[in-house]
Amino acid sequence: MLTARQRLRALPPAPALLTLPVLLPALLALLTLCLALPTASPARASVGAPSVGVAPHNPVVLVHGYNADPGVWGALRADLRAAGYTDAELFSFGYDTHQSVNEVLAGRLAAYVDQVRRETGAAEVDVVSHSFGSLVSRWYVKFGGGANVVDHWVSLAGPNRGTSTAWACALWDQACRDMTPGSYVVKNLNSGDETPGAVKYATFWSNCDEIVNPDDSVPLTGAANTPVGCLKHNDLLGDDTTSAGVRAFLTL
Repeated sequence: MLTARQRLRALPPAPALLTLPVLLPALLALLTLCLALPTASPARASVGAPSVGVAPHNPVVLVHGYNADPGVWGALRADLRAAGYTDAELFSFGYDTHQSVNEVLAGRLAAYVDQVRRETGAAEVDVVSHSFGSLVSRWYVKFGGGANVVDHWVSLAGPNRGTSTAWACALWDQACRDMTPGSYVVKNLNSGDETPGAVKYATFWSNCDEIVNPDDSVPLTGAANTPVGCLKHNDLLGDDTTSAGVRAFLTL
């Protein structure tokens, strides 16, 4: 019978502890492998780019009306942002509203749209205009090459067939003369096809408009013409139902 000392001697020898010289090559190999593995980079969002999973929109160019400025678009811009547009997709064209539609303003709008397309890389834009801005943007679309780059065109309370209230300032103001019924601008815009090209056209009009007279000066043949009820001329800019109609139309 083996004694305790003899049994202890019969056990296999314990493995030797690995010393640093033995471990170092293995550690270096492990470190090299870790450095070679691809690492997950943090997501980078370019300025103005739509969020992941959100389809990009056409840039929207907002064209204000007579005696106004880009500030009138605050409510609609907010609604468009809430609907998923980014600030980098919303543009407001500011201009001197006392100048000629066909000789000056439509050309400046064309240059502005070209700038927007360069900045965004977009092939097309959508145009939403109010009042006198409708004549400016229509001339650009019909005669200034806009039919090739405008996807949706919207007129809010635009005097598309002229308005009798413009006679009040027509003696001293070219823009007012352009808005009078039968003016050079109005006649040419409504000659032939009122909604030319592949552009999608829409108008929104009120039967209580105190500026556009007659009220049915706004609708155009070939456009989606939407009555908004009894709203004052500038109230279309902040009306929720009108805003919803505009946003729905821009998705068509």
